[in-house]
Formats: sequence, C-alpha cells, structure tokens
Amino acid sequence: MRSGVFEVDGAGLYYEVRGTGPALLMISGAGGDAGYYDGVAEILSDAFMVISYDRRGNSRSSGRSPAPMEVAVQAADARALIDGLAGGRALVFGNSGGAIIGLTLAALHPEVMAGLIAHEPPAANVLPDGDPGRGFFAELAALYEQGGAPAAGRRFAETTRGEGTYRWPADLWKRFLGNQDHLFGTEWPGFAGFRPDETALKSVPFPVVLGAGAEDRGTYYARPSIEIARRIGVPWVEFPGIHMEFLRDPDRFAAALRVLATQMHSRDGHVPELWQGTTR
Repeated sequence: MRSGVFEVDGAGLYYEVRGTGPALLMISGAGGDAGYYDGVAEILSDAFMVISYDRRGNSRSSGRSPAPMEVAVQAADARALIDGLAGGRALVFGNSGGAIIGLTLAALHPEVMAGLIAHEPPAANVLPDGDPGRGFFAELAALYEQGGAPAAGRRFAETTRGEGTYRWPADLWKRFLGNQDHLFGTEWPGFAGFRPDETALKSVPFPVVLGAGAEDRGTYYARPSIEIARRIGVPWVEFPGIHMEFLRDPDRFAAALRVLATQMHSRDGHVPELWQGTTR
C-alpha cells in the first residue's frame, strides 16, 4: 500500500492505493474515512488498483469548513483523484453518502468513469410522499441542533441495522468521532437535498448498477436504490449483509464486489493482461 496527500481546490485529500490493474475508486459514506475499505481493498488488490481516500474535511484530509458543502464539490474531488491517480478513468464504488457522491460524479463527470456501483444511497427524496424515511435527514438535523453530534450520532447508529454487533478498528472509530460535527454541520444539507439527475444518468456511456444488502431489506437507506434503478433503467443487485458489511466481514463483501466489478470491466470483451496470465 502506498499513501499520500493529493492537492485539490481548497483541500488536501489523504489517499491510499493498493495493487495494480484496472482502477477502482472507493468512496466512503458518513465519516468519509478510507479505513472503512481497508480489508476489501487489500483483498481486491490482486486484481484491481484500489484507491480509497478520506473525503474533504474528514480524518486525515484537510479542507474542513463550517459552511454547508454541495455534493458537487465532493464529486469534483473524486474526479480530480481519478485524473491524478488513475490516468483519468476508473470504476467507482460508493456506499451510502459515497453512493450519492458517485451518482453525482456520474451525472457531472461521466468522462472519467468506467462504471458505477452505488450501494445503498440514502436518497430519501426519491421515496413516496408520506414515507417515514423522508423525514430522516430533518430528524437528525434537529437532533444535532438540540443535542450536538453525540445525540445525532446515537440516533444515526440506532437507525442502521447491524451497528453495535461488531467492533470497529480503534483508530477508525477515533477518527469517525472527530468527523461527526463535519458530517452533521457541513455535509448533511447536501446529502439531505440530493435528487439524482435522472436525465443525465440515463445517458451515461458506461454501466451503472444500484444495490443494497440482504439484511437491509425495507430500510429507508436500501429502498431508494431500487427506486433509482427503476427510474433510470439500470440493474439492481443484492449484496450480502448490512449497510457496512465491508467493515463487518470484508472477505464476504469483497467476494461479491469482485464478481460485479470484474464483469463490469470486461463487459466489452476486453480482459486486462493481469487476468490473462502467460502461456509457456
């Protein structure tokens, strides 16, 4: 693994790169930390050049600001990383808020993408009027206003299936706690207001797949993936496990992601050399 800091407009983004081969950029959700993907990235590094990073203002990256941040800014950061670290083209995987960023990246900067896997984007605005899930972002914003990050963070964990049933790495947990004010104070309005650009997403020149975990059926953060897939006419798939299965059981999650990512990379019949081996 090699790491560094990539300079973008107004921030330095901490990144990690593992392996060689087709580029796979992994965008994290709430907390914005590359460490969510350490296990999966290591497993997939035998077949992909896996790039993970701390999103702007989170953990080891700079660029924190009290002003609300538009999701388009985070999409521009992802594009800059693809240009600078992946030669201008990458398959993108995003979970939760990272899936919202991935969908925004696909709509605004399709030229840098080989494909998109959007795992459980909590796009509450695509849910039907009156659906209780539509009030999630407003509820947590009010909790943050009243009780600060601890109150909002506790409620966030309560609404996410599986959280509390496994242990996070200590260093990741410490960084996450330091990111909560940035999440609820700066990033939250952008995620709350997100609506996918359906017209742009229907016309992208690469495969898009939406997905959700088998143990998350019916949740406010899994159901939007089905609705977005229906609206833009792309496949939907079921992944194993929970919202953050890549952290709870990276081997299990990586096995599923490997199949899908390999299929998306080789859909046009081109198989990278590292998969072909040599004939003696």
